[in-house]
Amino acid sequence: MAEIVNLNQRRKAAARQAEARQATANRVKFGRSKAEKARDATVEAQRRALLDGARREAPPPPGEAPEKG
Repeated sequence: MAEIVNLNQRRKAAARQAEARQATANRVKFGRSKAEKARDATVEAQRRALLDGARREAPPPPGEAPEKG
């Protein structure tokens, strides 16, 4: 006799496997580790501090147009 197979369970199992493969591909393509994110945040903060320290004058408050001289 042949083995009885529940097609609904097989279909769902195949869908789960396909989603798992897609998730793995996305992790490789888009994922960054916590350490990489922290390093990038530190570098960005240092860059902003350097640029703000070299600023000649304070920026105008939001909503006000800069003065033309």
